[in-house]
Amino acid sequence: MRIELRDPNIIMKLSRLGSFHQSKLSFLRSFLSEFKDWDYSRNLFNLDQNGFGEAVYSFKKKDRVYSLVCFANEIKDDERSDRVIATKWDAAFTLHDGVPSKNDIERLKNEVPKQEVGRLSFKELTLSRANKSVRVFNHVVDRLSDGKQPDLELLSKVGYLYRTTAVYGSGKFGLADRFRIKNREEINGPFRLEMMLVYLVRQFTFDQVNHVAHHKNPKKAVKLDKQICKNLGIGNSTGLGMAPFIVNHPTLLNNWILTRETALKKIREIKDVEEKDAELFIDCIKKSLTNITSWNTDSEYQQNKIKSLLKNIRKFIDYINNSFDFKKAEYPFNKIYLWLEQNVCEECIEYVVSIMMEPYNNIIEPLVSNMSSDEDKYFNIPTNRTVNELQRIIKKKYPNILDINFDQKESQQNFWFISKNKEEPRLADRFEEYGSELEQPLAIARDIKKLYEKLLIEKENLTIAQFLSSNSELRHVIRRAFIVEKFPYSEIQDNTIGKDIIPIDMLRLKLSFFGALKFDPRSDKWLRICMFQGAPLPTELKNYDEQWVYKANN
Repeated sequence: MRIELRDPNIIMKLSRLGSFHQSKLSFLRSFLSEFKDWDYSRNLFNLDQNGFGEAVYSFKKKDRVYSLVCFANEIKDDERSDRVIATKWDAAFTLHDGVPSKNDIERLKNEVPKQEVGRLSFKELTLSRANKSVRVFNHVVDRLSDGKQPDLELLSKVGYLYRTTAVYGSGKFGLADRFRIKNREEINGPFRLEMMLVYLVRQFTFDQVNHVAHHKNPKKAVKLDKQICKNLGIGNSTGLGMAPFIVNHPTLLNNWILTRETALKKIREIKDVEEKDAELFIDCIKKSLTNITSWNTDSEYQQNKIKSLLKNIRKFIDYINNSFDFKKAEYPFNKIYLWLEQNVCEECIEYVVSIMMEPYNNIIEPLVSNMSSDEDKYFNIPTNRTVNELQRIIKKKYPNILDINFDQKESQQNFWFISKNKEEPRLADRFEEYGSELEQPLAIARDIKKLYEKLLIEKENLTIAQFLSSNSELRHVIRRAFIVEKFPYSEIQDNTIGKDIIPIDMLRLKLSFFGALKFDPRSDKWLRICMFQGAPLPTELKNYDEQWVYKANN
């Protein structure tokens, strides 16, 4: 049986995209899978009794080495800020290509703590900084130094010792350009080096807290329990800065979504599911209930989503237990999927879709390499094409967008801009706040509609080059329309400036592909996450449970 890919006009709606969850395709998990057979080591740990100094951690395989270089700094409490405009942090990091020499470490010591103001070399691949959760870090130090393990309830509420405030790569601030390393098979997946950095930073936080506790009370101190370590991750507060990325990288977005849709299609086309695969799927579904019920958030919006997800997952489990038999059903995952579409909410559909992938490394692993994109290749506009061709593309690819009436106030309620003070993207009410003249080109739906209306009054055989000569302000959406012709999942099929937009849907989409397990919205514009919470430690990678995400005891 041949299953069609799901309709982009449905899947690319923000409510659906904002219901995505991590899966085996997520960058965090594909990183762990790729590097599980690499040799991990801590090469340098030169911290004073207060935990300040430098450390180096590495992954090695044959002649290839990637090294995290860490600098822990003493700062005052009033100097600690998670804003982009901050200038000091508790720790700063870079991922070095190879084994850093003493000269390298001295050079990096002068540059890495400066972050954006510093300058790195082609030997450095990523750059980051992080701040302590001072309350949690100090609590853990105090308890360990007294020979006790920390309070688990406090740890579960926060979930980390440190939170990153930025992770940079791809040529910024002197870092290595992508072309230098793009052919390395082990880092072919998107954001793989960034995931490596965050993962090794996590280990540094455990080593640092143990070190400080030991020096505080050498005779009595104990180390942080390994299971507790596993249930801690690295925190991050993510705001609207992520949203433009989704809009500005259409071919990359397409490849992420298309890969996921292709995986689902292949799984639905399996005629006979092996017993062990069915058991693994059901086991992950049932064990994931623990994660759902342990999801801490003060957001009423998210609490309602969790309640709905929990109710629907239990409904699905009841269906699996009482009304479904993997042994008797042909194309069982297709049957399951069709039942989900008829009986549960969007969040539950996408949650189960993610878990369907768990038994199928043979399907997932070959697809991971398709998730990158050579974006420059599709940047040029085919100026020899005609107005008539462009009209047809827009009618076919943006049917829901063309139905929006942008003459209505609520359809253009908001505008995107870059905050001068915070240097970060923001969303504002067009009719209540100043600054709309500084609007960023992120209102794709409005501009597509504007383009279409202009095309209707032009001669059909007019070339795009001729049309652009008097409509150059629409160049960005003309380019997008020709991109979506080839890349069906490249465009959000929703109004990003409408009154009812929920921006965190865009953030959740990206974070689900990163591999975040839980989302804690603090408003409709920013949220907190925890990366690698529940993940195996570096010393366990050679033999770890790939389904740890559904079995974590957080």
